[in-house]
Amino acid sequence: MKLLRYASVLVLGLTACSKNLDQVSPNSLVQSTFWKTDADFMSGLAATYKVFHDVNNGYFGVRGIETTNGRGDDFFIRNDVKDLYQLSTFTNNATTGTPGSLFTGFYTCIYRTNQIIENAASSTLPDASKQQYTAEAQFLRGVNYFYLAMNFGSVPIITKVPASQSEYYASQSPEADVWAQAVSDLQAAAAGLPAAYPAAMLGRATQGAAIGYLGKAYVYQKKWAEAEKAFKQLAQPSGVAQSPFTYDLMPNFGDNFTKAGDNSAESLFEIQNQNVGGSNPWSGENANEALGVTTAQEFAPTEVAGWFEVSATDKLFNEFQKEKAVGGDFDPRMYASLVWDYPGAMYYNRPFSDFKLVFGYKSLIRKYQNWHDANEGIYISDINEKALRYADILLLYAEALTMQGRTAEAYPLVNRIRTRANLAPLTPGFSSAQMMTEIQHQRMLEFFREGQRFYDLKRWGLLEQEIKNSDKVGKEFFTAKNAYFPIPQGELNTNPNIHQNAGW
Repeated sequence: MKLLRYASVLVLGLTACSKNLDQVSPNSLVQSTFWKTDADFMSGLAATYKVFHDVNNGYFGVRGIETTNGRGDDFFIRNDVKDLYQLSTFTNNATTGTPGSLFTGFYTCIYRTNQIIENAASSTLPDASKQQYTAEAQFLRGVNYFYLAMNFGSVPIITKVPASQSEYYASQSPEADVWAQAVSDLQAAAAGLPAAYPAAMLGRATQGAAIGYLGKAYVYQKKWAEAEKAFKQLAQPSGVAQSPFTYDLMPNFGDNFTKAGDNSAESLFEIQNQNVGGSNPWSGENANEALGVTTAQEFAPTEVAGWFEVSATDKLFNEFQKEKAVGGDFDPRMYASLVWDYPGAMYYNRPFSDFKLVFGYKSLIRKYQNWHDANEGIYISDINEKALRYADILLLYAEALTMQGRTAEAYPLVNRIRTRANLAPLTPGFSSAQMMTEIQHQRMLEFFREGQRFYDLKRWGLLEQEIKNSDKVGKEFFTAKNAYFPIPQGELNTNPNIHQNAGW
């Protein structure tokens, strides 16, 4: 994304003055000299977007990817990193670090969006520029509240830059209010963002991304009619994109998870990763920071310079085999997502037999790995994380229709997903329950390693049932409280107006 060419650190403070030396250095950026030009706002936006892939605090950085996937019944994280193992085995508590880091990342983004919104309003920029920057910031703020509601439930809602120390200690709002804030921001963003950008600005939030997240927010609240209305703006009932949008499924499912497939027609919003900047992804926000991610390297086996932190469970492996593709082969999504012991199986230019299955599960992860290369040895992957794909829109649209008893209208949407996977069209006459079973099955196969499974099960009311009906290590420790993260202990220690989530 060209936005990353701009400086990516916001100035958060003011320069002090003393006695008669009431001057500002022309070589320093301070609040009084920043937020004046388009370049300033682009820099502010770049600083906000980049939090998504921060190595520790980013929802789409390596720790975020491990955290959002690791609790699903299709995923396991080994005991190399204590916090991650606790999360994967449901033995975490309020002091477990990773959820606290994500909590920090969410509010870092929100703080920066509030700066952009407030300063755009008071700037002397043209109205069109103000609208663009404000809408883009509202999108980013709305997405962060979306993920806060999903993961923490009741949290503080902060929509302005705190003017005093006391304003930092905000009280929690009910989860319903957090969803309402996400919806409000996403509605405003959808009204103010363009449908597309010039090629040089690929990766910036669009109107379609805002509408897509808006529809998802309604689905998570079981507001089916509102969800349908949102998705209908993106897709016709046949599953073809609705004008002015041109979204489409990639012909080859696996191309979504390669560098060549970045910013494709299937993508509504993705996190822009690049092997540029510094050489150290762990350095924090400074010139040494790499703008790629370590996720693929951490997921790769030790035989190819990986740290082998994770594995797919056999529950997923077996789910893929419930239905063969037309012609009798496996679903092509299985080949794109996993590698296992089949004739001619290659992984990192080596036969599958070269790799040891150290956890006892039958497969290794291909999705988002640079497995066409010889190894993951550079530690920095630049494959973009696809945060919102058109396949998600189609299946959620089908779900919204099914939950309103209009199963027949869901058929074309589900069949588009099935056709891409070389599966036969569904047999007519499904009940709503049968169609929901099919949608649940397709979502498990379609979105493995995309941070959706745990949250799908949660909103379907199937979380405890499916976790315990799996071969996941630690399943016996799952209880109802694990549907949400605890409020981080560090937050409880510093904010007297916040309290712990139920059960923790």
